[in-house]
Amino acid sequence: MFTPSHFLAVLLFALCASTVFGITQRDTPVKMFRYGAYCFILFVGSAVAISWVMFFIAR
Repeated sequence: MFTPSHFLAVLLFALCASTVFGITQRDTPVKMFRYGAYCFILFVGSAVAISWVMFFIAR
């Protein structure tokens, strides 16, 4: 059975959420793609940054 890692779960969530945000928040396909990519980068970047903060707090 396949058990995804936490990072893979974050990537899947970021992909789904940024796709929805891109489609619902912008009106042209180019703007949709750019905003979706922007949201994806922010989701993943913030998850990595928060995980590093939690790593240093736990030590």
